[in-house]
Amino acid sequence: MLRCLILLIFVCGSVYATVLEPVTLQLKWVHQFQFAGYYVAKQKGFYREAGLDVNIMPAQMHQPDEQFKVLTGQAQFGVTHSGLLEQRMSGKPLVALAAVFQSSPYCWMVHADSNIYSPKDFQGKRISHLGRSEGAELVLILERAGIDVSQLPIYSGMSPLQDFKMGKFDALQVYISNEPFKMAQQGIATRQICPKHYGINVYADILFTSEDVYTYRPELVAKFRSASLRGWRYALANLDEALQITKLYAKQKSYEELANEADKLLPFIKAPGIPVGNMSLARWQWIAQLYHLDLISFHEHKSAFLYSDSSKTEINWSWMLILAIVLSILCVPMYISLVLQRKSYSLQD
Repeated sequence: MLRCLILLIFVCGSVYATVLEPVTLQLKWVHQFQFAGYYVAKQKGFYREAGLDVNIMPAQMHQPDEQFKVLTGQAQFGVTHSGLLEQRMSGKPLVALAAVFQSSPYCWMVHADSNIYSPKDFQGKRISHLGRSEGAELVLILERAGIDVSQLPIYSGMSPLQDFKMGKFDALQVYISNEPFKMAQQGIATRQICPKHYGINVYADILFTSEDVYTYRPELVAKFRSASLRGWRYALANLDEALQITKLYAKQKSYEELANEADKLLPFIKAPGIPVGNMSLARWQWIAQLYHLDLISFHEHKSAFLYSDSSKTEINWSWMLILAIVLSILCVPMYISLVLQRKSYSLQD
């Protein structure tokens, strides 16, 4: 009888331990070191410890749309760019949870023998096509140097890397950890002109969610955010292990490519004295001013746009907690029944 009792307790405890809430994280690009912290959080069990079963979804390379996936409920969380603020102010109910990159890794790539050394040298040069939503900081560094971007000839071909290599245009918008490495592998020497080097440190790779999830599932948001940042802290402190874990996801990339990514991206993630994922209201206001956004509108949206622990003080009973209570109610009568049955057998003896 004692064995039955122990077995019952074990079964009930196992049920509690294995009930995980399914959650989807939508990335802004394909699997690579750029998202290492999330892979680490999953593989090291940080999400599981938070009661979450996280599915990390890569973007479609030719049609990334992480904000749409989150807004439509196809994903609870996503990773996006600093244009998130403009989207919020235009009416999309999106909430910024953490800024993993303290500076943008988007840069202009030019040939090493080019006469382009700084933004002011872009006058009359042919550049790759880019919009103002993602990579807007690349336009900003040119405008701040007095360049009328609307007057620059634009390349809009279908093979940008190959055409850049052949010299068909002068400057290509790149992610500092990707295209320059590909060019170097082909023996093409390049250099990069990055917003970070000219004082434009806009946030990048921002973890975000929808206002509905933030409002109605604050405990889920807090758990996912905490476990994700824990993953990033572990990844930064254990780079070799983080690279090995990332390789499980980024199967299309070599270990050498991933190591190069880590080396190039660390300066954009780490900032002296700033915790991983940190965001400040003052910095977001500065970003709004850089993007020429209406500051009155910014102040109207800021409280709903930025994550805050203090704004979620009420007690929230998750479905997992409710399930645990239900299981307890079911297990207790069974326990009492077993105890009474055992006493009955003892009296008979």
